[in-house]
Amino acid sequence: MRAIRKELWFGFALMALLGAGAITMLLSATVITNGHIGLLMLSLVVVAIMLGFPTAFTLMGMGMLFTWLAYDRDWNRTLDLMVQSAYKVMANDVLISIPLFVFMGYLVERANLIEKLFHSLHLSLARVPGALAVATLVTCAVFATATGIVGAVVTLMGLLALPQMLRAGYSIQLSAGAITAGGCLGILIPPSVLLIVYGATAGVSVVQLYAGAFFPGLMLAGLYIGYVIVVAWFKPSLAPPLSAEGRFVPLPQVLLDIGATQQGRALPLLLGALKGRRNAEVSVGYLLGQLFIALLPLLLFVAVAALSYRSVTTVAPVEESGLQQIGGEQAPSPEAGGLAEPPQEGGLAEPPSGGLAEPPSSAAVDEPPGADRAAQPPSAVASAAEVRPGQAASAGEGSARKAAPMGYWIGLAAGAVVMLVYYALLSFSRLEIFKMLLASFFPLLIMILAVLGSIVFGLATPTEAAAVGALGGLLLAAAYRQLNLGMVKESVYLTAKTSAMVCWLFVGSAIFSAAFALLGGQELVERWVLGMNLTKVEFLILSQVIIFVLGWPLEWTEIIVIFMPIFIPLLDNFGVDPLFFGLLVALNLQTAFLSPPVAMAAFYLKGVSPKHVTLNQIFAGMLPFMGIQVVAIVLLYLFPQIGLWLPQVLYR
Repeated sequence: MRAIRKELWFGFALMALLGAGAITMLLSATVITNGHIGLLMLSLVVVAIMLGFPTAFTLMGMGMLFTWLAYDRDWNRTLDLMVQSAYKVMANDVLISIPLFVFMGYLVERANLIEKLFHSLHLSLARVPGALAVATLVTCAVFATATGIVGAVVTLMGLLALPQMLRAGYSIQLSAGAITAGGCLGILIPPSVLLIVYGATAGVSVVQLYAGAFFPGLMLAGLYIGYVIVVAWFKPSLAPPLSAEGRFVPLPQVLLDIGATQQGRALPLLLGALKGRRNAEVSVGYLLGQLFIALLPLLLFVAVAALSYRSVTTVAPVEESGLQQIGGEQAPSPEAGGLAEPPQEGGLAEPPSGGLAEPPSSAAVDEPPGADRAAQPPSAVASAAEVRPGQAASAGEGSARKAAPMGYWIGLAAGAVVMLVYYALLSFSRLEIFKMLLASFFPLLIMILAVLGSIVFGLATPTEAAAVGALGGLLLAAAYRQLNLGMVKESVYLTAKTSAMVCWLFVGSAIFSAAFALLGGQELVERWVLGMNLTKVEFLILSQVIIFVLGWPLEWTEIIVIFMPIFIPLLDNFGVDPLFFGLLVALNLQTAFLSPPVAMAAFYLKGVSPKHVTLNQIFAGMLPFMGIQVVAIVLLYLFPQIGLWLPQVLYR
């Protein structure tokens, strides 16, 4: 209750600060212009939202009211602007991907995959310091990628992981921090709805935003995991290692019948059981199935090695075209043809009499000055001409290949060593864990890679990939026998509810932005910022601090649709890439989600926590992870290629 009172006092203080700032601005202005009225509208919108009024309708109402004032109380022009703004937003086909991605997320959430995923991950990571917290972060990262719904991930992990961590003796603060920080990864990691909304608002390609957010998301998740491992290593009391009971994996009775033990080597025993009397009570088909599962990593390694060898040794065929013959090794022989000719008796030099073939002198088209010198290839070209027959044979017959580079053989040797170590350590307990991962982790991973890979590599638009993801969610739910009419109806209802909220926000934002620009508020803000003579670094710090503070009382949707239209026009003046700015904003808004006293992730977790877990303990656990996010923002700014390298490689 005290925390709620503190939150209310904070909200009232922030509203009072905004109101005082607006009044001071109006009183200090020598002449009150429409731009000042636009800033007053912005302040009133923020205060109204903090008081609990619906965001979308507050934006629409304020926008229409102040547009009516700007148009000298002309309702016709006001309604025209409202209709045009709404139509412009709803004609954006990128927004179609939002309900599809949300539907995919709700299907995966209701397929009860997260429990199996967490159980298999925490068993596979049992010997890592802080295994339960690390498994929680990995589960949150995978599930956030599949759903993108922060509240759902935090709530489910609070029900599933928090009791297990507390029973294992984990610190309340570390447990709460891992769950809330991991749950917020869905804001940044694709397919993030935030990136779709930012792309539609800022006019940035959603495909490039997804490619750019991939490595920053992995970096942030890696920093979280590294922090947990370091804390558990130096302070085991905060995250005790798992007991033998916690690491125990029961074996099927069928495997026990052939003499399997927990630590017994799986591959030799399965091979030996295929012959002799050990398999008298076990079918050969079952043993072959287990052997196939055990050999799956080796088969995958062989397939990847073969495909890689074919890729690195294939000689690219050289196309035979006239344009290449002009700039390459084409000699002026009449047999070669192409644009480097024509010969004396054919081609463009004909007809010899009249017409366009004039003048018939030695300076005609077929004999340009210096043609003989240009047609004579240097030694490098001559050597290229010698290679041409071999290349043609390679393209035609597929027999000639170039030697594989040294890097391929080094990678092959490293992979072979990994395979040897893997099978030397493959016990039956590890084989059972691998089977659990096959049933929980890899199906989700394949669906995520199919969706994101098709977007990033240009095989499908975000809308098409979202449709494939929604189909994948249905197939996963059916495969796990969770697909029924009630689950589908609930998922459709929640999808419609979430999508309607986002779409109404876009409509309200479009009307509000049009009114703000009509009043000249954007121009006034731009003059004010440029008048401060800020450098690029100072502008980025100022903008990120403002977004961070706004992240306390406002949702990310409100920040994107209200304030991004104000910041985006300023980026050109400071030479900031809108794609890079969007990645910084996404990281920043994750920080705001973990910032007391209005951290929404904390309230999601508190709602499903045991009674002895207080809100202050959750806040205390979130603070180190919030500091890690600040470090991630600094790293992204110092090394922008973390976010820009992949889009540049793929699209520029």
